[in-house]
Amino acid sequence: MIVVKINALWCSGCLVMNKIWQKINKDFPNLDIINLDYDFDNDEVKKYDIGNILPVVIFFNEQNKEIHRIIGEISYEKLYTFIEGNNK
Repeated sequence: MIVVKINALWCSGCLVMNKIWQKINKDFPNLDIINLDYDFDNDEVKKYDIGNILPVVIFFNEQNKEIHRIIGEISYEKLYTFIEGNNK
């Protein structure tokens, strides 16, 4: 599974999610994560058609097909359960 995380320095929800993602990274060290900054990676971010609510996390399968999108904050438990169930 490939994960694209779109954040911004000014985003309070992104700061909250950074702590959760630190735990997730420890739980799933082989997870392929691409981090994009909403303001600095503008051309790349536009490809994902995300709007202006952050953070956004997009999950892709091995065929590069989007399988899930999270907009805003999510609990560690829900994120862990989703990744565990789809990271094969």
